Amino acid sequence: MNHIQAVKEVFSKVSFSRFTSIEARIDTSRLRNLPAMTTATSPSNNNSSKNATTKLRGRSLYDKMGQPKTVVAPMVDQSELAWRILSRRYGAELCYTPMFHAKLFVTSPKYRESMWNEKDGAFGNDRPLVVQFCANDPDYLLKAAEMVAPRCDAVDLNLGCPQGIARKGKYGAFLMDDWDLVHKLIKNLHDNLSVPVTAKIRVYDDWDKSLQYAQMVLDAGAQFITIHGRTREMKGQQTGLANWKILKYLRDNLPADQVFFANGNILYPSDLKRCQEETTCDAVMSAEGNLYNPGVFWTKDDDMDKQFPRVDKILREYFEIVKEVDSPASRHAMKSHFFKMLHEFLNVHTDLRARIGKTSVHHTFEDWNGIVEEVERIVGEIYEKPDIKQLDVVKDGPVEDWGACYKEVPYWRCQPYFRKVDGEKQNARSLKVAGETELLVTSDAARNKTAKRMLAEEEKGQSEKKEEQRPLKKQAV
Repeated sequence: MNHIQAVKEVFSKVSFSRFTSIEARIDTSRLRNLPAMTTATSPSNNNSSKNATTKLRGRSLYDKMGQPKTVVAPMVDQSELAWRILSRRYGAELCYTPMFHAKLFVTSPKYRESMWNEKDGAFGNDRPLVVQFCANDPDYLLKAAEMVAPRCDAVDLNLGCPQGIARKGKYGAFLMDDWDLVHKLIKNLHDNLSVPVTAKIRVYDDWDKSLQYAQMVLDAGAQFITIHGRTREMKGQQTGLANWKILKYLRDNLPADQVFFANGNILYPSDLKRCQEETTCDAVMSAEGNLYNPGVFWTKDDDMDKQFPRVDKILREYFEIVKEVDSPASRHAMKSHFFKMLHEFLNVHTDLRARIGKTSVHHTFEDWNGIVEEVERIVGEIYEKPDIKQLDVVKDGPVEDWGACYKEVPYWRCQPYFRKVDGEKQNARSLKVAGETELLVTSDAARNKTAKRMLAEEEKGQSEKKEEQRPLKKQAV
């Protein structure tokens, strides 16, 4: 009995309805008539076995990339060229592209050109690079991968996107219900693509099922595996915390030489070492942490201007990169990156938030330069204060139950974002941890709130009990 048959006996597959969107109703038979990009190399069937045996595998691929330890995650419309260049300047050693939709990438030149052009994957400033696709059709995925193969080091299959659109399209984390299809998608790339294939997955609450899933992905031909320590359900206000213990369990039970990237819970540069030590991973990937603070990857020293960059300095640096690369994807992503890097700064200077909100990505660079100059003016005034040396410091809080401390960062410096749940920031609540039944108390504030809530519930219970025990008054005759 092969591995896939065994998996089928243990876990039943969930059937999904077909795509209903316009782009999903394209006849797969059209694939053979679609021209490849001029830079692509399309392997024939005769070359399939040669591709699978001659391209770099696992540890050899990782070594050729320079054994990267810090990785920019694939993020929809976010990890584009300008952002990758900026992130590399602040410590990122490997970058993934945004998630591309394989079928659209093949069938829509407009979509493809807006996502990928001749500047992406350049050896001077954009390597090593992994290109990520979401897909549910092996033929479309291979065709899309062939189009980017000459300008990347590997192609990654997205198996982690938890958003509603992924459910409707049957891709990302919703392929966790169709292991047979996942195996086909990866194996087809492994057998036929000229560059290696990798995969990024999420975990189940069931640790053993997570292990079996990871083993299946590797058996199909994935050379690297990135594991996000959250489940598919953990998103938005239910994001909770990634579980590094699950990641360590998986790392310990996968082949010793397997290249393994960990993803989740990275707030500060100091978290990178903790994650590596606790999971024994080869590298640490960050998504949201990197978006709000590109300095999250800086570990060469404790330079505050690198680890927690001033928003005026890094905004100017990023803006100049966008102008230089002048790619559609980077121009489109610029507004979102402004908001994220400035998120805490805009909580103080709310008028600037409104100004950014009203400025379209289609406005001129001159219009956007005006915003950058305004940030520079405001921060410049802050640094004219006589007590700026006392104000411009990063302070460590007490060590929390999750193993480290929160930091107090001046609002004019990049810093992590704490999502609000029911009006409260996540770092002030008890949160769900993947694969665990007990909530984790994330801070003293969360502990105090929990204690107050328990006390109030206890007092309410005692009051109700006294009310029940009170004798009924005799009714007047």
